[in-house]
Amino acid sequence: MSAAVRVPVPVAVRVLDHAANLPLPRYETALAAGCDLLAAVAEGATVTLAPGERALVPCGIAIALPAGYEAQVRPRSGLALRHGVTLLNAPG
Repeated sequence: MSAAVRVPVPVAVRVLDHAANLPLPRYETALAAGCDLLAAVAEGATVTLAPGERALVPCGIAIALPAGYEAQVRPRSGLALRHGVTLLNAPG
């Protein structure tokens, strides 16, 4: 079996004003399947949810994908398993 080849796809990313100091999502390892999104909340702020509560948490970016591509936001499995924090409409 041959090694996977990653072909870069240009994606326009617009950083929104409230997220000017956040790093852009990036692959953390050579074989990573996705990137982490950070919460674009005020510095030092926290998001606290009561059991069963929902919140809209901004990520601070807008993207323009080429035709034929999609982006998915997925929950961190540890947060979902240990704390019940997940995403509405998450795939899987």
